Amino acid sequence: MSNDDEFFDAVTGLESDESCEGLSEASFKDAQGIDSSSQKNNGSVPQENGIKKHRTSLPAPMFSRNNISVWSILKKCIGLELSKITMPIAFNEPLSFLQRITEYMEHTYLINRTSSMSDSIERMRAVAAFAVSAVASQWDRTGKPFNPLLGETYELIREDQDFRIVSEQVSHHPPVSAFHAESLAGDFVFHGSIYPKLKFWGKSVEAEPKGTITLELLKHREAYTWSNPNCCVHNVILGKLWIEQYGTVEIVNHSTGDKCVLNFKPCGMFGKELHKVEGYIQDKSKKKLAVIYGKWTECMWSVDPQAYEAHKKSEKKGDNKKQKNDELEGAENDDADDMPEVQETVSVVPGSTLLWRIDSRPAHSSVVSKIKLHIQIGGPERTHANTLILDIFYSFSVSQMYNFTNFAMCLNELEPGMEAILPHTDCRFRPDIRAMENSNMDEASKEKERLEEKQRAARKERAKRDEEWSTRWFQMGTNPYTGSQDWIYTGGYFNRNYQDLPDIY
Repeated sequence: MSNDDEFFDAVTGLESDESCEGLSEASFKDAQGIDSSSQKNNGSVPQENGIKKHRTSLPAPMFSRNNISVWSILKKCIGLELSKITMPIAFNEPLSFLQRITEYMEHTYLINRTSSMSDSIERMRAVAAFAVSAVASQWDRTGKPFNPLLGETYELIREDQDFRIVSEQVSHHPPVSAFHAESLAGDFVFHGSIYPKLKFWGKSVEAEPKGTITLELLKHREAYTWSNPNCCVHNVILGKLWIEQYGTVEIVNHSTGDKCVLNFKPCGMFGKELHKVEGYIQDKSKKKLAVIYGKWTECMWSVDPQAYEAHKKSEKKGDNKKQKNDELEGAENDDADDMPEVQETVSVVPGSTLLWRIDSRPAHSSVVSKIKLHIQIGGPERTHANTLILDIFYSFSVSQMYNFTNFAMCLNELEPGMEAILPHTDCRFRPDIRAMENSNMDEASKEKERLEEKQRAARKERAKRDEEWSTRWFQMGTNPYTGSQDWIYTGGYFNRNYQDLPDIY
């Protein structure tokens, strides 16, 4: 088995023949050992109406990337996998990839709703909306998260959203991040492992998040699996950075045989398909029962297949006329992949049901700035008569807080009392990320280099002693739904027994 295959699929905490009943016990086997005070605020965290308040901005605004020569760095990387290349800190955002994975949980309410749903197709709609929402935070997020160090961990407990999650960097080459999340009420378990492959193609960077994700709805004894779509960041050398998600996502309900096939559409020649997602739900006899459509940057809807097809036919008549005009106006640009004009609304088919709508981002996450250019064009004497004066207003978006969502804004927050509870391998203690968050770029760059050198030295020392790296919270196992090997949560993390952890920072 190749390395790629070995780390491809998702994890489970189940015995296959016991389904979700067995998982309920296995997944929460360390729950009894949780110190309930660790989930509270120790009396020192601000609250509002009894709910813990989280920060709404970063300690300092984002640094300027205007003076960075991206081409001088990337010109030797064309066609290579970027995860094997040390990248300058200027490409990063102040989060670890483990924290970026945690953003899957931003719209956990979609999973929580399934507990009261008696119909399996209705539940599949909610799961499909959750799968799309999991990638929505990547919209306009052009910064690269920090590569986790081997043995690095991250945890997040959100009582207001009824979940907790723990993740660990279980492999360095290839880089594999394993995570395990569960409902505090015992309604669901959500887990997987991700092997992000990044490649540079001259004008763009492509990310392929290899790995299968598993969601188990314990009350309904159902298990769903899927993989995330590919992501591409355009114009990393020249022009405005923009992101598209593309590829087919297949969500399988292994208990009923129902399937949801979602097509994340590439933008296409004239940008008509930018951000669009379309698909359908079918039963095990392949009968289409519902259509899912919308945009991963905005919202998702569901409607009856017949109503959807009738609506598409009526739309197509108008599109044929418009396409002729587009073909006349279209022109090639070899310097940059111009971002198509985005239609900010989804054309809603009559009779549709709203499944999910994205939350607005903080006003200071990015701001629109305007520059006035005063240009004079004329002859040598430049008299008023032969001089043309142009005033050009150019508007552009400047990221103050890395285009973070409200949820992302608080992921690296170190709340009072956390230092006494968290293991010292937690991302929040990484000095390079903390320095970057505070906009101390020189310090962040020095610390990143020091940590990477420390990791290389530790690897060489293990090789001398002929020692294998031992993971702490996950181990290799078999997913009973996919039949593939992957990383399984072994339990015990929330018992708060953190002896003999590696010194990685």
